[in-house]
Amino acid sequence: MKLVRGAWKLLVGIKDALVLILMLLFFGGLFAVLSARPNTAIRDGALVVALDGRLSEQPEEVDPLASFGGGVAKETRLRDVVRALDAARTDGRVKAVVLDLDRFAGGYPAAVAEVASAVGRVRASGKPVLAYATAYMDSSYLIAANASEIWVDPMGGAMFMGPGGSQLYYKGLIDKLGVNVHVYRVGQFKSAVEPYTLTGQSAPARAANEALYGAIFSQWRENVAKARPKAKIADYLTQPDKVMLAANGDLAKSNLAAGVVDKLGDRLAFGKRVAEIAGSDGGKPAGSFRTIRLADWIAANPAPAGGDAVGVITVAGEIVDGKAGPGTAGGETVSKLLLDGLAKKNLKALVVRIDSPGGSALASERIRQAVLQAKAQGLPVVVSMGGLAASGGYWVATAGDAIFAEPNTITGSIGIFAVLPTFENALGKIGVTADGVATTPLSGQPDVFKGTTPQLDAVLQAGVENGYRRFIARVSEARKLSPERVNEIGQGRVWDGGTAHQLKLVDRFGTLDDAVAEAARRAKLDPAKVHAVFLEKEPKWTAKIAAALFGSGDDDDDANAPSGDAVARIAAERRAIFAQAIADARRLARGPSVQALCLECTAYAPSNARQGDLKLADLLFAKLFQ
Repeated sequence: MKLVRGAWKLLVGIKDALVLILMLLFFGGLFAVLSARPNTAIRDGALVVALDGRLSEQPEEVDPLASFGGGVAKETRLRDVVRALDAARTDGRVKAVVLDLDRFAGGYPAAVAEVASAVGRVRASGKPVLAYATAYMDSSYLIAANASEIWVDPMGGAMFMGPGGSQLYYKGLIDKLGVNVHVYRVGQFKSAVEPYTLTGQSAPARAANEALYGAIFSQWRENVAKARPKAKIADYLTQPDKVMLAANGDLAKSNLAAGVVDKLGDRLAFGKRVAEIAGSDGGKPAGSFRTIRLADWIAANPAPAGGDAVGVITVAGEIVDGKAGPGTAGGETVSKLLLDGLAKKNLKALVVRIDSPGGSALASERIRQAVLQAKAQGLPVVVSMGGLAASGGYWVATAGDAIFAEPNTITGSIGIFAVLPTFENALGKIGVTADGVATTPLSGQPDVFKGTTPQLDAVLQAGVENGYRRFIARVSEARKLSPERVNEIGQGRVWDGGTAHQLKLVDRFGTLDDAVAEAARRAKLDPAKVHAVFLEKEPKWTAKIAAALFGSGDDDDDANAPSGDAVARIAAERRAIFAQAIADARRLARGPSVQALCLECTAYAPSNARQGDLKLADLLFAKLFQ
């Protein structure tokens, strides 16, 4: 009995300790949320725009459980940054704008260009804009180029890579493992499946990528030249080795001599410079200056709320079946948000904001049907493409009356595929076989242990081809193009926004605000007298606590955000290749669901691999190079 009583006391003690820990976490999180509330009482100072992490159309909700495992990858909402910069132009309390780009991880080209344009508008207003980073890469430099002063740490520098790089192909590994990958596809350029079937790029995929890379890179060079006409960046792009050798390896001094940057200095020197403009508080350490936090500024400058309502439904991230949180477009979730908004809010028009590589064809159609319900209620519908609107994202776009995009929006990828792995050969290598009785050619199919039947292969291929015909028909009807023409420019090929406009896949160039104004005009409303209503779910209270505890503040460090000199940043970006491989493997294992997904489009933006994938990638890196 003493043993039982002792065990019972131990269990009770463990229970009490767990309850105490949970209570401490709850109240600690509650305190963090309350203390992190933005302060709308703005004092004079420098608005600090710290672009930590990657630019995102719709940041993912912070997972409280994942947060305890380490740093949380940050995301910054694009429209918040643009609104904050535009509000700073004419507000006398903002003495200067500071761009902290030390931990900026980039974004899709169109998103980065939009922020760069907003920075340029602040600079054109005559207000000082000062940018700082230890190292600048392509995306961060495009934003910094629009600043009044570009500062770089003497131990860092600006290094330009240009779009492109290697992609992993798994055909050799798959063959060694004995995995049989069944691919059902339509589209000459649907290169999303090539990593599973080839050991390198096909000729059509290479030609398409070269054209797309070339268009995006050309736009980057034009934008940089417009913002910094005196900067001599050509040699950095064509012969970086000679530039470095000529500078004896001192990249920062080379940048200064070439007019790429304006000042060399560490954070202390930079802070003193900002203090000269924005002022400083007595008793603070050297290098401090009067600061306006970005979160406070956004809260003090909310989006307009007067006039008629134009609904904005966001389709961001991969399109998946069922429900999903922010940053992933769950077909059921997005359609319900839209249908609820149509029923409960007095909307006069609708804008569909798309920033997605596509995904499930079924979920894409479900979202499209919900958009068509808005049209059935007499609302004009305008599509606004963000950085990416490809495959299933373009499928959804066909429901719009007009489509807006940016010249460097990535779009198209009109094609369908399905991938199904089976393991009969792999099992045979270890002496495992499978057998059974079937009553029809489809009994037990898809059989991952024994393999697929010819009948199943024919059924799945026919289904994919039918999906492609549906896709062609949707585009043909929406864009007033013949099915033959759509098939010609489809085939799974990815286009930049400028070329898509020439091909009539896009109607006009413009931002989200331009699309909202167009939707208002189509509803016979004055664009100046409407406001956007974003049809989004409020974050869960657990997510708010996690965000407050793990990196919501502007000054928090983020272990997963790139920092350090140029070499360190390059290494951090390359590390994401392993994480992407893990994510690709997960997609492969999902099964034969028909996908309208531009998997290759992820190469044009920073990796959005899950934290688990990144951690596993770190372990692989450590094993390979220990």
